[in-house]
Amino acid sequence: MYCFEKPLHQRPSVRSFYQTSQLYSSGEATKDKKIKCTLIPGDGVGPELVNSVKEVYSAIGVPVEFEELFLSEIYPSMSVPVETVIESIQRNGICLKGILSTPFSSYAGELQTLNMKVRRDLDLYANVVHIKSFPGIKTKHENLDFFVIREQTEGEYSALEHESVPGVIECMKIITEEKSRRIAKFAFDYATKHGRKKVTCVHKANIMKLGDGLFLRCVEETSQMYPQITFDSMIIDNTCMQLVSHPHKFDVMVMPNLYGNIIDNLASGLVGGAGIVPGASYSTDCVIYEPGARHTFGEAVGKNIANPTAMLLCSVKLLRHVNLHDYADIIQNALTKVIKEGKVRTRDIGGYASTTDFTLAIISNLN
Repeated sequence: MYCFEKPLHQRPSVRSFYQTSQLYSSGEATKDKKIKCTLIPGDGVGPELVNSVKEVYSAIGVPVEFEELFLSEIYPSMSVPVETVIESIQRNGICLKGILSTPFSSYAGELQTLNMKVRRDLDLYANVVHIKSFPGIKTKHENLDFFVIREQTEGEYSALEHESVPGVIECMKIITEEKSRRIAKFAFDYATKHGRKKVTCVHKANIMKLGDGLFLRCVEETSQMYPQITFDSMIIDNTCMQLVSHPHKFDVMVMPNLYGNIIDNLASGLVGGAGIVPGASYSTDCVIYEPGARHTFGEAVGKNIANPTAMLLCSVKLLRHVNLHDYADIIQNALTKVIKEGKVRTRDIGGYASTTDFTLAIISNLN
């Protein structure tokens, strides 16, 4: 069973989280019974965005205790060992994470990056990004609401490259039946859980007939077990064109690793940019919440101009995951109100407010 499928009290890794949130809702909890969550600030503006979440949580006394660990591939001397981070996430079951920058040079002489190592060791096979229009943010297409689901433990991100002869590099793209069927079932289960009507498989099976052909076949065969959900498939080229011209065609999309990374960022631009789209990565027993568009916005570091909306939405999803729905509703309602009113906006969504101004506006609306 997948992590999101099970009732929270049946998930071994988060059983204590469920019990703690129940205590809080009944008024029996104490300060010593907070939910522990791993916190990875990330690179670029990540620490500034995480700070906004901390301030908002503090303003309403959210019963979450962050175990903060700095992990970075561009500042290795300041970073904790990746094994320490993995152990923390395994222990806590939940994590709020900023985006990690990946330099062109390899991590510790390896082809595998820190992001890839975390995903592999925790088996975070399913990445879900929710593309949803925000009232008050004017874009070409309105009322968008669809999910992008990618398999993120194999495909082009398999870290299998070598130079066969000087000047010739071979890069292996790994597609397995086991993991293709797993992500396919995840996608259809996710669609069922969220009341969605259609799943679209994105592929390039017309060219990569064996690899993408296997992925497409696994998704198509899995679809037969879900007769209530419409299934269709689309080549990645056409998908990109349809996204920018007719994005309302999509409901739930499932695809291999690299295509998902590209589509996540393209689709984020349809609803206002990287600053407002949340994402999550699931394994069978833990989940990491991080912005859906992988952009560290390094050029804005220290300028106090980054939009914390995506990180705040991630924190809202985290609270819902541990059954702290009242706190999640308070934060989401305040965030929606501030953006809809349009009086306080960061530069990426047409305003001049600083990160601090935006955060304070949300805090002032936490009713």
